[in-house]
Amino acid sequence: MPLLGQASGGFTESSSALRILYVGVRNSVGVLTSDSFTQTNPPIVTTAGTISTSSGLSTTKRGVLSGSVAFARPDAAGGSNFIGGPVSPVATAGVVPLGVFINSANGNPYENTPGPASGKGPYVSAMGTFGNALFETQVLTGASATAALVYAVGNSLFASRNGYVTNVSGGASNAEQCYEGASPTTIGILKMPADAVQNELVYDQRI
Repeated sequence: MPLLGQASGGFTESSSALRILYVGVRNSVGVLTSDSFTQTNPPIVTTAGTISTSSGLSTTKRGVLSGSVAFARPDAAGGSNFIGGPVSPVATAGVVPLGVFINSANGNPYENTPGPASGKGPYVSAMGTFGNALFETQVLTGASATAALVYAVGNSLFASRNGYVTNVSGGASNAEQCYEGASPTTIGILKMPADAVQNELVYDQRI
């Protein structure tokens, strides 16, 4: 079902995957890493059948995407105050979720492109409520790889290995599904799963 009061297709025609319902902080502290403009999508796990089919994913667009998870990136040259997408290997120290990117780093055709101009990638942090059209729809690895993910109200949401929202937590069998392994950061709590009417996850953010 759609959110109450939703009467048009206006938001579904947005070029951003992240829809801000109630914002916590629009955070612009941090400089984008160079690979924030060049990474492929999905960036890490690209096995056939595992790639997300959510409407927010563009496999032709380079760089971090609107709706993807923003990570602290101490591995970048200089090492201080950098943010970006996920890295490999997963155990890289200090690469942890900070929030969710509002816009795609490289912008969109026929729009202003402040990301490349400023080197900044604003993300939402400090709670808030959001709709996000970029999320994992398949199991990425292991014996259940390619199986469809089922989201339910009350699910905890985490960062996947590809830096997209998922409801699969870590552990030995999911070490490559969830970015932080056995003790992942909770991104949010799911309020509404995606359906045929509204292809986005609506959640209360927890970071």
